This record gives sequence, structure tokens and C-alpha cells, in this order.
Amino acid sequence: MTRNVWIFPGQGSQAVGMGLDLAEVGKDKFDKAEQILGWSILEKSQTDAKELAKTEFTQPCLYVISAVLADILQAKGAKPEVVTGHSLGEYSALYCAGVVDFATGLELVKQRSLLMSEASGGAMTALLGFDRSALETAIAQTENVILANDNSNDQAVISGTEAAVKSICEQVKAKRAISIAVSGAFHSPLMADASAKFTAILEQTIFNEATIPVISNVEPNDATTSGQILRDRLTQQMTSPVRWREICLYLAAQGYEQVVEVGTGKVLTGLVKRTAPSLKLVNVSTLEQAIAL
Repeated sequence: MTRNVWIFPGQGSQAVGMGLDLAEVGKDKFDKAEQILGWSILEKSQTDAKELAKTEFTQPCLYVISAVLADILQAKGAKPEVVTGHSLGEYSALYCAGVVDFATGLELVKQRSLLMSEASGGAMTALLGFDRSALETAIAQTENVILANDNSNDQAVISGTEAAVKSICEQVKAKRAISIAVSGAFHSPLMADASAKFTAILEQTIFNEATIPVISNVEPNDATTSGQILRDRLTQQMTSPVRWREICLYLAAQGYEQVVEVGTGKVLTGLVKRTAPSLKLVNVSTLEQAIAL
């Protein structure tokens, strides 16, 4: 049998209209989500792109839609050998693996998104087509900036103070440098206050042993089923880099054969293709695709 990995997208994969085809099959979860959030996932997904891109809305929408799609796949008997997710997507992976139930996971995502949306005093910029060694050297020599999303050899996101991020952009030549419209310096030490508040919430949350091994963003070379370890790693996630490039390399090295992106968009499969081209790629972002798989 094909060795499957399920991967779950994070912020940036959202699209207006996402999830509408899941309204009936996912009704129970959409109703439960409205009770927890106080607003409708499907109504919010039909608003304009700028509104949907707000952190406090994007993250819960992506989590719920990924959860519904994962439910459909698992109800059909599909099961991955390992799961992982990009930033927010790690919460979808934890739900899929049974580490948290749907409501618990969504409550965590709700609190996380609110804390992150309230962050201030930082900036993030995506770099495409750059010299990796030059970037790493510049970051090592510059205070208050970090390689926040190591997505692939030629795509990364830096995060830090506005001055530090600007300095890196001036030092490192890139084909494109795109400022990301976020409230704070996500996945950097500047998120320490928000991270401390969220850690207190995590410590009060029960994490079950995983039924499927999970690869975390902060430790890309170790798939584990330990609920305690996964919670400990999650406490580090808000202030630590998303090591996605390393996750892709690990999957290829471990002999996995097919990657299934469960959720909106094709961002992650695009990144996997750059780093681990030997892996077969499948996208499941609609009801039709879930049934077909």
C-alpha cells in the first residue's frame, strides 16, 4: 500500500467561498463552530478577501474546513501513516490524530487567533528567489529578526522588528520581497507575551495520545504519538520558526510516497514539490475531491 502523509494548510491558504460545498455534510461541525465562535464559518468565508484574511477569522475557518474534509476521508476508510500541518495547520493535524476533539481544538485556535491578532510592534516579509547562505548570514548578524517560515530553499518568511526586517531586505538580494499584512512578528521571539498567555491555556488542556504519529513545526525530524510531547512542542510554536522545508526532507528520507493536502488551496503541495519532488501530490480541498480520493 502507498505510504500516505496528510498535511494541513495554515494562514495564507484561505480563499473566498471556501467550504460552501461542505455545508450539508459538515453541518454539525459548522453549527458547533458557530456556538464556540459566535459567528458563522460559511458566512465569513463568503465575505471579501480582506475581511477573511484577518487572523481572528482566517485561522478558525481553515481549521474547521480541514476538520470536515478529514472527517469525510476517514469515514471512507482512508487513513494516513503520519500527519503534519503548517503553523495553524498543526492544530488540524492534532484533531485528525485524535489528540484533541473538534471543540477543544477550535477553542485553542480561537484563543490563538485572538492573541496573535492583538500582537503589535513587528513585521513579516516573504522572500522569493534568494541566496540561502547570504540570508542566513545576514540574519545571524542582525538583531531582532528570525527566519520565521523556512518553506523551501528559495521561499522563506522573515519576522522581527520593522527596522530589522527592512535591514535584511536591503542586505539580501531576492527576486521578490513581499510585505505580509499581519499585526505582529509571528513565529518570532517578539510573540513572547502572547505565547506566555497561550501556554497557560495549553497547560489546562487535555492532550490525548495520538492515534496517528504527528510531526510538529518545531521538531521536524521526529513523528510522535505522545500527547505530552506534542503539547510541549506546541508551547514553543508561536515564538519559533515553522521548519517546513525540513519536514519535507524528513518525509522523503523516511520513505513516504504520497502527500495529501487536506484543506483549502495548494500552497503546501507546491512547497513539497520544490523540496521533495519524489513525493506524489494530491489535493483535497473540496467535497468532490474528498469523495474521489
